[in-house]
Amino acid sequence: MADPIHILVTGGAGQVGLELAAAGWPEDVVLHTPSRDDLDLANIESVRAAFARTTFAAVINSGAYTAVDRAETDVAAAFAANAMGPAVLAEVTREASVPLVQVSTDYVFDGSGEGFYVEEDSVGPLGVYGASKLAGELAVRSGNPRSVVLRTAWVLSVHRTNFLKTMLRLAADRPALRVVEDQFGCPTSARDIAAALKTITLRMIDDDRAPVGVFHFVNAGETSWAGLAREIFATSAVAGGPSAAVEGIPTADYPTPARRPANSRLMTTKLTRDYGVVPRAWQDAVAEIVAELNAERTLA
Repeated sequence: MADPIHILVTGGAGQVGLELAAAGWPEDVVLHTPSRDDLDLANIESVRAAFARTTFAAVINSGAYTAVDRAETDVAAAFAANAMGPAVLAEVTREASVPLVQVSTDYVFDGSGEGFYVEEDSVGPLGVYGASKLAGELAVRSGNPRSVVLRTAWVLSVHRTNFLKTMLRLAADRPALRVVEDQFGCPTSARDIAAALKTITLRMIDDDRAPVGVFHFVNAGETSWAGLAREIFATSAVAGGPSAAVEGIPTADYPTPARRPANSRLMTTKLTRDYGVVPRAWQDAVAEIVAELNAERTLA
């Protein structure tokens, strides 16, 4: 039997982390998903101690401070998690000569661009969250030459709190909802993100010449938040779940502490070219998640 391949996954309790744990890895792969209490990413000695205990073949950093609005007044905590954590991981993985895969976000862009953003487009975050994630990207890319930054957006799953689950929860009590219609992006399944991360990580472990740098992954297609809500409710209604009418509103009618990019659409052709990952349609991803949530509701 081959020696086990140990992979460290941070953020194991988040949407992507939970899907990574269920991603169907090869039998010789052992995932390690320590809690924040067990591994302090902002403390380099804590991370070095983890590497001293286990010979990791790679690290996937899916952990992050994701409270976008709270970050505007919680700047130190956001940068500790989203910038210092990746910087520490970059240093320790470089010392160990192992690859690091960092999950990032569409919020590194200001959303003023036309069409779909490619990896080389100029960045310009609108708030603290995006700035802290961009700092994490720079730390990873400069700190470990064997690193991949995977930007994604509009993450949905059956886990934790996300837009899809919030819409279904609200629809259980309200016949109509007002949803922003002038912000556009690509709804993306956390399960599909996990599958892309698995493909990238295993390739990087096996191939020292695997492509590095920044990549985008989102499900195929585009919509607005209001369009996503309508698709969620249409799919849910067919399955006998909660549904509501959707009134599209401008961003100005739904003020938030942090500004959101008006355009979060990401181009994924580079990832398809270099790693063979072909995203499925976002509608298919939504239908899968709604069906699973409906099954849970039926069984409850």
